[in-house]
Amino acid sequence: MSSSVLDRRSSPVVPAAAPRGTGPTAPPPWRRIAAALTPARRLTGLIVVLALWQIGSTSGWLGSTTPTPAEVFAAAKELIGSGELAHHLGVSLTRVAKGLAIGLSAGLLLGLAAGLLRLAEDVVDAPIQALRMLPHLALVPIFIIWFGIGESAKVALIAIGPIFPLYLNVLHGIRGVDERLVESARSCGVGRFGLIRRVILPGALPQILVGLRQALGIGWLSLVVAEQTATTSGVGFLMNDAREFLRTDVIFVVLVLYALLGLATDQFVRLIERRALAWRRGFAGE
Repeated sequence: MSSSVLDRRSSPVVPAAAPRGTGPTAPPPWRRIAAALTPARRLTGLIVVLALWQIGSTSGWLGSTTPTPAEVFAAAKELIGSGELAHHLGVSLTRVAKGLAIGLSAGLLLGLAAGLLRLAEDVVDAPIQALRMLPHLALVPIFIIWFGIGESAKVALIAIGPIFPLYLNVLHGIRGVDERLVESARSCGVGRFGLIRRVILPGALPQILVGLRQALGIGWLSLVVAEQTATTSGVGFLMNDAREFLRTDVIFVVLVLYALLGLATDQFVRLIERRALAWRRGFAGE
């Protein structure tokens, strides 16, 4: 055997250098700066709203009785110090938790049944679509007749609203899964439950989370209406009591609290969306 062959066998193999421009490129500086400023940018809209509120209340554009943000903050501090806000907030959170637990569970189960089974869709879809056309917030007198003026009527009103948006989004999310993915999974020997768990539900998850965001918003709106009638506790009762004594600052405290609660739940779902859909690369804007 020649020495040249031995040299080729004993010499280590050096991988060829990758061509230029094929490796991962660092984002441009302006994108890094924009990413660092994202939290501040998201607060810009709230700051603008507070500024317009301050200008409108001091100049009289919003009426002579509209309190300034500073006055609302002082009223909130007073309610927190007395413990009154914590008590009523706890009652309201309990109501909305019970109502959402019922409504979200019903909407999810009905959407899954109608999306996965044609027979269930034929049975369920028509009644759901008919009930969806009814303004559920106008059903307060009916619920009072059925359930009385106690907690059951309020929980029922909160529960009925979130069912419809979640049902529609779950149904259309499942039916929007590409049929070619389903056929490919079946050809690979994936069973029915594996197909649902590995293909259908992951494909429908973005639409399901959109429906969850809509359902939570309707749940908070239903809470506002439910606490306006025949209630002796809760954040809505606090606002009604403030209206009787012309405490507009307390009324604005409650309105701001409702808005913050809705924003907090929406941000929570968006956090779940970022974690659960980390595998999906979608357009995030320029």
